[in-house]
Amino acid sequence: MTETITKPCIGFIGLGVMGGPMALNLVTAGYPLVVLDLVPDKVAELTTAGARAGTSVAELAREADVVMTSLPGPAQVRELGCGPDGLIRNMRAGSSWIDLSTNNLEVCRELESLAAEHDIGLLDAPVSGGDEGSRAGTLTVVVGGDAELYERMLPVLQVIGEHIEHLGPNGAGYTAKIAQVMLCYVHTLALGEAMMLGVRGGVNVDKMLAIISNSAAYSYASERYGPCLLDGDYDPSFTLGLSLKDLRLALELAKSVDTDLPVCELVTNNYATACERYGNDANHLMAVRLLEESHNTWLRSESQGNNNS
Repeated sequence: MTETITKPCIGFIGLGVMGGPMALNLVTAGYPLVVLDLVPDKVAELTTAGARAGTSVAELAREADVVMTSLPGPAQVRELGCGPDGLIRNMRAGSSWIDLSTNNLEVCRELESLAAEHDIGLLDAPVSGGDEGSRAGTLTVVVGGDAELYERMLPVLQVIGEHIEHLGPNGAGYTAKIAQVMLCYVHTLALGEAMMLGVRGGVNVDKMLAIISNSAAYSYASERYGPCLLDGDYDPSFTLGLSLKDLRLALELAKSVDTDLPVCELVTNNYATACERYGNDANHLMAVRLLEESHNTWLRSESQGNNNS
């Protein structure tokens, strides 16, 4: 006789560019799902797929066996997790919280202490791989927390991710995520500079990107973001403000572990200037537009018309 395995009820909070597709993959995989988001249309998309809309954070926390959150940053994680009407004080003893957000170590320690008081399992499990990885369920998930809890939660994580690593105690996942995403922003600006150098030296911009993408200079940034520079849309999947938030988290983390990041400081200043000029909600690759404007040279495919002087 085949044993029927009952899947835990999952509460999912934060249905943005990354969270929405992750939640959809979970409900598609057959998990009972209760969802919350500040944008009603995001909730409606998930309820159409089979999820149920939650009425409040406290209600969701009391109902779910596992809560998953995908939030903008530390302030939102702390507010959602630690308040009297928040997650930890309302979750049932023995239930678990998997935070998929990019967070800092200060908030991590607050969550860890409060979760222990209330017998709540806690994993930090931030994700990388872009919106396309979120949709495909192929994200990289870097996890910090208790090893036994990680093993129990692995089937859930395998629905959203393809590359899953348990790195150590709480905070290890947050640290790894911040370090790698910092490098992605460094690669992005370096990609813009390399393409600018080539174009100003007389190389066709399409060929310059192809050379980068088929050489030792290849990176996720060249493959994913290079075409978004060539077509001039600056990639609407992520914002300048969130990029700057991540970079500042990297500098904050560096200070807390007594590490200097001079390249990160330069890149952070560039993103801060871009936010001041174009606004926090501008597409994140607008950071490269600063370089284009300063040279009056646009990194556009010939099919787009580059209008370079």
